[in-house]
Amino acid sequence: MKIETAVLAAVLALAPLAASEAAWAAPVYVHAGKLVDTLQGKVLSDQMITIDGERIVAVAPWKAAPADGKVIDWSTRMVLPGLIDMHTHLCDQEQTENIAEPLLTTAAYQAYIGAAHARLTLEAGFTSVRDVGTWRAFGDVALRDAINAGLVPGPRMSVAGAYITIPGGGGEITGLAADVKIPDEMRAGVVEDAADAHRKAASILAHHADFLKLIATGAVLTVGTEPGAQELTEDEMRAAVEEAARRGTYATAHAHGAEGMKSAMRAGVRSIEHGSLMDDEAIAMMKAKGVFLVADIYDGDWIDAYGKAHGWPAETLRKNFDTTQAQRDGFRKAVKAGVKIAYGTDAGVYPHGLNARQMTYMVKYGMTPMQAIQSATTVAAELMRKTDVGAVAPGRYADLIAVDGDALADISVLEHVAVVMKGGVVVKD
Repeated sequence: MKIETAVLAAVLALAPLAASEAAWAAPVYVHAGKLVDTLQGKVLSDQMITIDGERIVAVAPWKAAPADGKVIDWSTRMVLPGLIDMHTHLCDQEQTENIAEPLLTTAAYQAYIGAAHARLTLEAGFTSVRDVGTWRAFGDVALRDAINAGLVPGPRMSVAGAYITIPGGGGEITGLAADVKIPDEMRAGVVEDAADAHRKAASILAHHADFLKLIATGAVLTVGTEPGAQELTEDEMRAAVEEAARRGTYATAHAHGAEGMKSAMRAGVRSIEHGSLMDDEAIAMMKAKGVFLVADIYDGDWIDAYGKAHGWPAETLRKNFDTTQAQRDGFRKAVKAGVKIAYGTDAGVYPHGLNARQMTYMVKYGMTPMQAIQSATTVAAELMRKTDVGAVAPGRYADLIAVDGDALADISVLEHVAVVMKGGVVVKD
């Protein structure tokens, strides 16, 4: 009797899942008034997007409402693929004036912070992100896996696991008293030489990171480091890049200074983060090698205004001033040179959920609205080597957003996404 009762309970527990799967089997149709085709770089009118489960199976002109499935009416809206932010930090607290902030919470509480940031990001219309580092090693791996398991809502995540950095470098917590010990989990990627870089890179990837993040130069926000100064050597970066390639993935480099950028590119990185002090030679190298640029050109204004109002360190404000306009000038040159530019914001420096604010800056500094949108869709997907996101096309995930307005006429409408769908399920309406 106990066994029969247990079986009955299991059946009843699974019944809602079976019912939802039965409902799921019916196709879903989206009526898009305007559809941004990011593959062709054009806008289509009055389209029907057919979704089967998580995937898009067809895109065609709208004729009439089908009778064999649910119809979602976005006929008065512009529909785009879910956006992709290639430079986020979901798992840490947002930036404050306190350099010891990462040490003030437990790992358990930090997980809830990451979950909250993931929801905000998804509801802002960013259905995929590349998360490029966290203070507690592999917190991003856990958040990615929790999202994939359906435990918490959030974007599809590609994660770095930990920073590969020199002792006291841009990927370390610095500025503390000399006798304060930083927890080992916050130093998982600190390397002493090229051989150590091989070992640490292998360890990070063995812990299921998707790619590697190398700190090639100092950082604006890390006290005691200078953005223009190279930190990891070319040999150390090459060792990490080779380990990534051996495991079928790639490395990206945080690099503000031009020499650090060039050294990282010679070492074989796939993308450059920030590029604030790039010179003409670095731009030419990016173009020639097909290296992607991920430049957070909105951040500088937030750091200056918010940082001054909230007492951020004078050193940070000075470094931000030294890099902000230089980065934007270099960005304009890179656009003109035809460098592949992927959308990345450094969300976490400013509040999560405001990811689309950078769109207007990218248009201001040389991109067309379509190029800006493609940077956050097709180009970002190419950088991650993914063919299942970044476009509204058969075989891709049904990750869609809809806006009231014309994003090609006013790119800022992307800051106010009306509806978000991830994997065929509306997660914000």
